[in-house]
Amino acid sequence: MDRPDYLHQIEQQFAIHPVVALLGPRQCGKTTLARMVAESTVEPVTRFDLEDPTDLAMLAAPRLALQDLRGLVIIDEIQRSPELFPVLRVLVDRPENPARFLILGSASRDLIRQSSETLAGRIGHIELTPFALGETGIESWRRLWLRGGFPPSFLAKSDTASAQWRKDYIAAFLERDLPTLGITIPPQSLRRFWMMLANYHGQLLNFSELGRSFGAADTTVRRYLDILEATFMVRLLMPWHENVGKRQVKAPKLYLRDSGLFHSLMGIPDPTALSRHPKLGASWEGFAVEEIIRRHRAASGEVYFWAAHGGGEVDLFLLTDRGRVGYEVKYTDQPRATRSMHTAMEVLQLDELRVVYPGDREFPLTEKIRAVGLNA
Repeated sequence: MDRPDYLHQIEQQFAIHPVVALLGPRQCGKTTLARMVAESTVEPVTRFDLEDPTDLAMLAAPRLALQDLRGLVIIDEIQRSPELFPVLRVLVDRPENPARFLILGSASRDLIRQSSETLAGRIGHIELTPFALGETGIESWRRLWLRGGFPPSFLAKSDTASAQWRKDYIAAFLERDLPTLGITIPPQSLRRFWMMLANYHGQLLNFSELGRSFGAADTTVRRYLDILEATFMVRLLMPWHENVGKRQVKAPKLYLRDSGLFHSLMGIPDPTALSRHPKLGASWEGFAVEEIIRRHRAASGEVYFWAAHGGGEVDLFLLTDRGRVGYEVKYTDQPRATRSMHTAMEVLQLDELRVVYPGDREFPLTEKIRAVGLNA
């Protein structure tokens, strides 16, 4: 499956930096995308996969192994050898540096920050997500919503095969991937915590309440959340605050980033089960929110939600080139403007509010509030 937007981003980053880090969850397509980059270049290409014992042995003396290479050098699973970062700095600082480095990692830049600080000013970061709606095609939105965007899950021959892949992925992530990042939490503890988080999907997160439910201290809960956030499994959406004379919500909202993994953790195997599940609305909200954030990523910077205790909220609040834009996500075939939306419009001085629903039409609800199908 072609991913031209990401190929363009990599090209842009290489025009600025000698090192580009492609970060994303395991199995989201980083290696495949790196192969596409390699196939599109005319310069020499050298690959190292740090999960391959032979490649790992070759890089036991990294300066010696890398210093004579020219062209594009791809290093996969960089988080396994953080000692490579100081070596890369020395190499890219050489006069007439003959190589550029594409490094792939399954942890966020926050998780490998201490190692990558040595490359400050020399490295560009790109977050690669699983498939998005713009890549799979509008006609596949129901399939993408149910299965999520991980390529083996989305492209599986059946819903049953997709569900089995996700079940195996969760087990491998807990039992194999996290330990390789130096995380020694027992897999069964993190699995139970992850399943508990699935029930908070789309809700405000109260750390103390979650800690009591899990039987752990607030600090333990925050540590577990940091791990799942840094490995791209969950998103904590922070609240927007303004001096507006209202008591505003200060707690973050939690979403599981991949709808397919959310459905697996909730025991939702197929479209029929999803349509009858009490978390149907929350599932739709999380799916739509993630898609909107991806579409706005380049232009909008950070994204927030906003809510006031006395009433009024928007699921997403963005500061864009077009002004202040709010999004409300509703699983309904008859979207309408509500009192809460009017309050948000007035308090936040929104230039536009879009009500996103699972349809294919776009129409006005008021002068500045529009119903918009997700595919639009």
